[in-house]
Amino acid sequence: MPIFEYKCKECEKKFDFLHKSVSKIEDVNCPSCGSMNNKKLLSTFSASTSSSPDLGGCADGSCGVPAMPASGCASGMCGLN
Repeated sequence: MPIFEYKCKECEKKFDFLHKSVSKIEDVNCPSCGSMNNKKLLSTFSASTSSSPDLGGCADGSCGVPAMPASGCASGMCGLN
């Protein structure tokens, strides 16, 4: 059962809608104003794994990981690989 994110073109509210079937995507009414004038949005995808802890990103050079000798966040590399 797919969940899609929509934005109402009338009241501008964003909402999620759980469709009962993949093969039949039914019409969607805005839960706030009841309008059927909605736009399907590109939803973000999120996945988590239990194999490694979330240590934050190194894109800006600040990992949130305590400094280790001969390592660091130079070039986005935290010294964790």
